[in-house]
Amino acid sequence: MAIPAREFLAGVIEGFYGAPWSPAERLELFDRMAAWGMNTYFYGPKDDLKHRALWREPYSPRETEALGEMIRACRERNLRFIYGLSPGLDIRYHDNAERIHLRSRFDQMIELGCQHFALGFDDIPDRMDPEDRKRWGSFASAQCHLANELFRWTAERCPDARFLFCPTAYCGRMRERQLGGSDYLPTLGRELLPEIDIFWTGPEIISTEITVAHIRELQTVLRRKPVIWDNLHANDYDGHRFYCGPYAGRPLELRPEVSGLLINPNNEFALNFIPLRTLARFLRCPAASRWEPRAAYLSAMREWLPHFDIAGEPLNIEDLVLFGDCYYLPHQQGPEAEALYERVRGLFATNPVNWKQEAAAIRNQLARLRTFCARLAELRERPLFYALSRRAWELREELDLLDRYVEFQSGRNPTGPGFTSDFHLPDTYRGGIVPQLQRLLRQHSDGTFTPATAAETRQTTH
Repeated sequence: MAIPAREFLAGVIEGFYGAPWSPAERLELFDRMAAWGMNTYFYGPKDDLKHRALWREPYSPRETEALGEMIRACRERNLRFIYGLSPGLDIRYHDNAERIHLRSRFDQMIELGCQHFALGFDDIPDRMDPEDRKRWGSFASAQCHLANELFRWTAERCPDARFLFCPTAYCGRMRERQLGGSDYLPTLGRELLPEIDIFWTGPEIISTEITVAHIRELQTVLRRKPVIWDNLHANDYDGHRFYCGPYAGRPLELRPEVSGLLINPNNEFALNFIPLRTLARFLRCPAASRWEPRAAYLSAMREWLPHFDIAGEPLNIEDLVLFGDCYYLPHQQGPEAEALYERVRGLFATNPVNWKQEAAAIRNQLARLRTFCARLAELRERPLFYALSRRAWELREELDLLDRYVEFQSGRNPTGPGFTSDFHLPDTYRGGIVPQLQRLLRQHSDGTFTPATAAETRQTTH
């Protein structure tokens, strides 16, 4: 039976690992989404314990009040609120008591006005309870049986419900490695009710590109158009970085091939202006046009600039773009940051006696970016500063070290002592167990690792 056309899901997933957003941040998000033409907010923060680790426990009165306010705020702005529940860590699929827990949680949310739901079986142990395996034979069949039953129960109470499913193998690499079993995705396609949407992140968990060909091949396996759970700007796996580059690596032709595009962005809400703004423009860009990520980025940067109001002389758009280019996308720096890197690298590859004017020009660029980082401390929008401060301080430290080195080499006495910095001392600078561990294995461009040499791992003070 053909499934009637349903509204394209366009919006935001709060689905990262880390501190969930605050009520005030969510209200600001909902206002932006409504103003920018989005229609869906997915609630599924991994560190809401009752979303995942304690999924059997009902929400307390205080928690239900907060959830109810969120649902009402979405409804007032014509946004679809989807509630996600992830029982996969320890659920016993054969146990009727587990299904009662799931229905109770959904019933609690329905009473608050929620009508749309999702079940998540992502990031779970790849093993089955013996009784479950005996009854269903595979993860996929057990999950489909549970999801189908819960969907029917939900649809009786919410006839217009959208029901989504996040699979155990949710990207191409997981599929290739047969996570969940060799026949996992084909089984979902055969056994999961066609009314249920399936999430997909692309070839990778964080996909550089998602092509039409990739999605069309997946459609034949899933027997439906997937909903893209897009981790392009997610940063919960790397506390040193955030991503404020544009929505990129996805052609406009992808839109009719999927049932929705939902972005799971940076943990820090204040850093998501550019990702969300450019996604909104991508979603509304005329099909006959060509998507230009860089142009969308520069336009969104001009909109973001007023948030960088400071106590002193105003910051300028050129410096904001350069700073943003340093935190562009997971797989690439922005062009201005890349150009600065290559310029410094090229300088270091030449003899310092020939540096002269090039060294002076590079020092001016380094000083410009370093000053911008320092002036962020004057931001009036303090949540934005707090989200940026540790990253900006780290970048400032590296810029300062490079500048001091260029200065030293430019006027160095060949017979004098080597370069040191009183501001970058051993152990306190790039110190700690994590940097030590990172030096033990070297990753090569093909993704392989080999042990580092003794010289590469040796601590300078030991």
